[in-house]
Amino acid sequence: MIFRKTTLSFWLVLIILSACTPAPDAQPEAAQPGPPQETRIAVIAATLSAEVSTAAQATPPAPADVLPIPLTLDNLAAEEAPIRYTFPIPEQEPVSLWRPPLYDTPWALTPHDHFYFARPVAADEVNWPLDNYRYGAQFPGLPDVIHTGADFPAPRNTPILAAGPGVIMWAGWDLFDRQLAPSEDPYGIAVAIKHDFGYQDRRLYTVYAHMDRVDVVPGQRVETGDPLGIIGTTGFTTGPHVHFEVRIETGGFFASRNPELWMAPPQGWGVLAGRLMNTNGSLLKGHSLYVRSLQTNERRTIHSYSSTTKVTGDDYYQENLALSDLPAGDYELSIEYEEGTWFSTQITIQPGAVSYFSFRGDKGFSLNPPASPDAEDLLNPAP
Repeated sequence: MIFRKTTLSFWLVLIILSACTPAPDAQPEAAQPGPPQETRIAVIAATLSAEVSTAAQATPPAPADVLPIPLTLDNLAAEEAPIRYTFPIPEQEPVSLWRPPLYDTPWALTPHDHFYFARPVAADEVNWPLDNYRYGAQFPGLPDVIHTGADFPAPRNTPILAAGPGVIMWAGWDLFDRQLAPSEDPYGIAVAIKHDFGYQDRRLYTVYAHMDRVDVVPGQRVETGDPLGIIGTTGFTTGPHVHFEVRIETGGFFASRNPELWMAPPQGWGVLAGRLMNTNGSLLKGHSLYVRSLQTNERRTIHSYSSTTKVTGDDYYQENLALSDLPAGDYELSIEYEEGTWFSTQITIQPGAVSYFSFRGDKGFSLNPPASPDAEDLLNPAP
């Protein structure tokens, strides 16, 4: 692709203007001010110049020069791996203002919350998941392809950071399937970490995919915030981003969980989790829920998980949707259950915690928390 100087100048002018005009849905900047405006403009301009140069050269990234080893040290790689693909949408949310700093990890106000992880990208980039391709989403036109992580868009070469302390268990190609050629690996170049901590006596792992380069090797110890590599486009992608997964050890291989229930929210903000069901109690798949702030009138749309078998709800919440990074306050939830039949309720998002609701068809909404699992449930969690 050839870029003319006039075109580059035009985009630089747009960037400068956008830096001076906050996006309509941007969050307040006062809680965590970013760098001076001139510095931010210079950084954005330098990033654009680097991307122009890269596009002009049209040179594909070279595979990482690391030696893959089994994903765990306990021969878990011998078991059958679940099918996990990720296809991000090309849109990228604008970066105009910064959100509040994250709570320190681990953070848990109740026995059922587990905000153990930081974000895989720094605070001066988009460090919240893409809104319209969340965990459990179906890729358009491909009903068997379900998203098993959260995508964080950022320019190529942006550092990817360890979400928690642990040991590198994988670094390079073939995390998905060692029998595939690199060009067929949906994860591309990826890193997996076994963390120092677990959950209910089960190990926790995080996965970082679609890198252009890795800067760690198997067996290396990392701490929260250590660089693992850089954001790229290897694997099945349509734009630069990092695909981030949280996996919890089970009796089989691994089961991914919704990262939005495991990442620390911004200070003073919280997470919405819900279970959408038919009147008979079966889960609603891919159903729309509308969320409106009663303070700002900001509206969001979220969809329940598109599969009941390829993604797994939390052991306690058993949710089939989650929406993180909501400023604490009062919200209206609305759903169209049958054509022309609407239900709504109000819920308060608590800071630093998960706020839960359920919906059951003609019975409407309930804000009652899930029943606490008994000892038998904890010892024998649902598959």
